[in-house]
Amino acid sequence: MIQLKDLTLGYGQRILLDRVSAKLSEGGLIALLGRNGSGKSTLLRAIARLGEIASGEVLLNGKEISRLRPEELAKIISFVTTEKIRIPNLKCQDVVALGRAPYTNWVGRLEARDREIVAQSLALLDMSTYAERTMDQMSDGECQRIMIARALAQDTPIILLDEPTSFLDLPNRYELGVLLQKLAHEQNKCILFSTHELDIALTLCDSIALIDRPHLHYLPTQQMINSGHIERLFRNETITFDPKELRIRIR
Repeated sequence: MIQLKDLTLGYGQRILLDRVSAKLSEGGLIALLGRNGSGKSTLLRAIARLGEIASGEVLLNGKEISRLRPEELAKIISFVTTEKIRIPNLKCQDVVALGRAPYTNWVGRLEARDREIVAQSLALLDMSTYAERTMDQMSDGECQRIMIARALAQDTPIILLDEPTSFLDLPNRYELGVLLQKLAHEQNKCILFSTHELDIALTLCDSIALIDRPHLHYLPTQQMINSGHIERLFRNETITFDPKELRIRIR
């Protein structure tokens, strides 16, 4: 579970989130929504202990992140960023195997169980046939799938993903959303991902975390729809939102 307690984030004199609090429960798929520049990536990085916190606390499974040793943190949370990863001369299966680093011995030797988890993670993302390829020979979307497979191989109760569908075409975006929903429910994981895909967020996610700077609204999806927060926030965008029919129209 992720708990935010009076959390303030920003840079310079600019406040993105001001004393926000929320409890993001396990066993659910959560979409992080907000307008461009609202602080979605900043919040994800703060939760992963990769960014500065102005004040307040982030707790993971009841432990404040600053008190977690790196090896403890690596077994609780995995993070997939939006950065384009190109690793020449390193096979995809080896990239995914990096997710097993918190569980291997001091020389990083993989045991049979580790190799099995790597193979399963590749298969879940439909990337088994890419195991022997190097990532400099693949498309952005294929590389993104490999990095998500690495996060799955890390086998953490919390997974953060920053715009995981950004390099995928429409069918693959929805397919990935369905996979994340399945993982959250069947493996009791807390999966939080930032996205601009409102249709995926509203049809597949259990809850919505909506940044309306400097506030954060966190509600079950249907309650968020009924609240009017989304419609109000995106009113001036090129989006027409019909909360009764869960339809998104982009002009």
